[in-house]
Amino acid sequence: MSIWWSLHLRREAATVPLARRMLLGAMDSAGVDPEISYDLAVALSEACANAVEHGSGGADGYRVTACIDGDTCHIEVTDGGPGFPAASAGRPAAPPPPGAAAADAEDGRGLYLIETLADHVRFANRPQQGGAVVSFDKILKWRDDALVRAG
Repeated sequence: MSIWWSLHLRREAATVPLARRMLLGAMDSAGVDPEISYDLAVALSEACANAVEHGSGGADGYRVTACIDGDTCHIEVTDGGPGFPAASAGRPAAPPPPGAAAADAEDGRGLYLIETLADHVRFANRPQQGGAVVSFDKILKWRDDALVRAG
């Protein structure tokens, strides 16, 4: 069985928790282990926050698509902004060295959090439409009372 959903959201900070709650609700209903759900929710929040911050100012907003297929969850966030710099498409720039940024800095860690929390991550640009694509997968673990299971 597979479950998927897609949201087209305005480029506003208030949409980030909406996407996260949708994902957490789907994961809980399907019976995904809460720790895995939390990792995916944090990664999704970071991807959405980047789309809100770096996406274009146009009416296009950004899109979130999530799919639970078998034992894997795939999430993709696309925006209409300038995309990743050509030199870093496919991989974010290296993080600043320790001590270079304030310990409580809010910027510059999101893509690394996504890479840390997901099993497979891809950063790309949309050549025809413009914009960035952040997609990531995570192998799921299930609660004992799960309604949906792989296999």
